[in-house]
Amino acid sequence: MTNTVVYAFFGVNASGTLSAPTSPSTTITALAAKAKANNAKILIGINDGTGDGKTNFKSMAATAVGRNNFIKDVMSKVRQYNLDGVDMDWEFPSTSDGTDATFTLMMKELSDSLHRDGRYYLTCAITAGKYAGGIRDAIRNELFPYVDFFNVMAYDDFSTTTPYRHHSDYALAQTCLNYWLTTRGMPASKCVLGIPAYGRPAGITQSGTIKTYKDILTAGGNSQYDSAVVSATGFPSYTVYYNGQYTTKRKAKLAKDIANGVMFWEKWQDAQDGNSLLKAACDTVGRSY
Repeated sequence: MTNTVVYAFFGVNASGTLSAPTSPSTTITALAAKAKANNAKILIGINDGTGDGKTNFKSMAATAVGRNNFIKDVMSKVRQYNLDGVDMDWEFPSTSDGTDATFTLMMKELSDSLHRDGRYYLTCAITAGKYAGGIRDAIRNELFPYVDFFNVMAYDDFSTTTPYRHHSDYALAQTCLNYWLTTRGMPASKCVLGIPAYGRPAGITQSGTIKTYKDILTAGGNSQYDSAVVSATGFPSYTVYYNGQYTTKRKAKLAKDIANGVMFWEKWQDAQDGNSLLKAACDTVGRSY
């Protein structure tokens, strides 16, 4: 798998047009140039543009006109910024409201435009796959040929009522890869394991208590451990659970052996020195950092 950078996020409006983040022209242009200079692909990440992650996607994808507007604007932005493709982040389509069908249509139609002459990539962030239900079932097997790779979000398996529970341990990575690769038959070449660059507590609120990996280290956490006692406003001493370098290496090895690599959410949260999680993964799979 090639090195890939996703610029997140452009949002989508209900009518299908994209909404840019603040001052994207300089940031995304510079990032694209840097990525290409380092032999990496750069994709535009697209999310819903609303707080719930799905309302605008649902409205846009429901009609042929909306999907056409969306695809036209996506292709325009890809060409404008000289990008290599698109990463879709709809959280989440579901069989319960029919968006599994419109999501599938949208992805097939978007694939048709992006893959014309084999020019651009189409990737997609998907649910971890641990829990049965409408969200998991919305990712149909018929999508496998149309998407270049799927970023499996194997994190955020937290509980606000159950203490001592890691949101993204090694066992979750195994469970998720087993589901998508073995149970569902996703091609290994299209399966990418997601790793968090942040930590979550267990048994308490997630509001104001989630910390980036780099902030956990600053607060005294150890790069080789997966938990640390930290403080936040209103929470003077609580345990935050994260992936240190040791677990990151184990996950990277697992993904190298049976899937097609790893992705991180997200780079800004990582340490920028020898404690970097990205560095740990690169060292494991034999990539330069």
